Amino acid sequence: MNNSKKIVLIGHFGVGKSSLVRRYVQNTFTDNYMVTIGVHIVKKEIQLNQKSITLIIWDIEGKDDIKKVRASYLIGTSGFIYVVDPTRPQTYEHITSEINFITTQYPKAKYLTVANKSDLIEPEEIKRLFDSLQIKIDYFASAKSGDEVSSVFENLAQQLLDNV
Repeated sequence: MNNSKKIVLIGHFGVGKSSLVRRYVQNTFTDNYMVTIGVHIVKKEIQLNQKSITLIIWDIEGKDDIKKVRASYLIGTSGFIYVVDPTRPQTYEHITSEINFITTQYPKAKYLTVANKSDLIEPEEIKRLFDSLQIKIDYFASAKSGDEVSSVFENLAQQLLDNV
C-alpha cells in the first residue's frame, strides 16, 4: 500500500528551503540563489521499514509572516518543515508564534524545525544560541554539505506513517 503525504516547507526568503528540497530529491546543490515564486511541487517515493510513502513536497515562496501564505497552499498538509537560517535572526524571531499558528490551524499535521546552513556556524554555537532563546530546533542541517537533510524528510515521513 502506498501512502501519499503532502509536506510543506515554510520560512523566510533565503533560508534554503529550495536547496533542502533539491538536495533531498536530486542530491544536488548550487550556490545560485533563485527566488521561488508561488510554489514548486516535487514528488519522491521512499521506503521506510518495509512501507512505501510518496512525499508530495511543496516548496512555497518565503514569507516573513506565515499568515501571509496563501491558505490554498496549506490545505491538506500532513507535515510542515519550518526552516530558519541561524545566521539571520529575523528568520527565527517569530518562530514560536508561527509554530503556534500552524499547530492551531492544522492540528493533525506534524512538523519539524530545521536550522539550515549549519555549515556556516559551529554546531555548538548554534545549539547554545537556540537554547538561550528557548527555541526548539529539531535538526541542524546543511543543504550545501547534505548533513541531516535526508534525516529531516525521513523522520517526518516516519511520523506520518506512524500516524496512519
